[in-house]
Amino acid sequence: MLLSESARVTTAHEASFRIQYPNSKPRAVKIIALDAASAKLVDAVSQLPWKGAAFFKSLSFEAAQGANVKAWLNDLAGHTSDLASEVAQADCVVVIAGAGEDVQSVPVIAELCTAHHKTLVALIVPQDGADDKSIDVSLKALRPFAKMLVIAHGRDYVEAMLTALRA
Repeated sequence: MLLSESARVTTAHEASFRIQYPNSKPRAVKIIALDAASAKLVDAVSQLPWKGAAFFKSLSFEAAQGANVKAWLNDLAGHTSDLASEVAQADCVVVIAGAGEDVQSVPVIAELCTAHHKTLVALIVPQDGADDKSIDVSLKALRPFAKMLVIAHGRDYVEAMLTALRA
């Protein structure tokens, strides 16, 4: 008797070749709020049980010249860490910005992501009353830097994106 392909791969002998543990390990995902409204969102989302996520509510720069810019991240507990080392330790970096908000720090983050071969994901979260023009401004500002650019409508959407990224 000739077994179909589907029946053949479900035999006990073929099943013995399968990997018996899940292949989706948690990833080190760094989530950075770029403005005050996004910081509140990041604070709320961080309360969920994440496996490999680190949340940062603010980003600041030390005055320097050229490529020697030093950037610092503040986590939700108020601890400060170096942006470059956080990016180096990450599997993925996610920036969250309100529609129409200032995203001038993104080129620095993107440059570090490129240098360390990390993926930069940008989420634009329109606040109440945000119009299409403010969303377009953010899209144009972030598009050159992000490997994935998403308009995330609300907290649930942000949570789903972070889950999909295995944070």
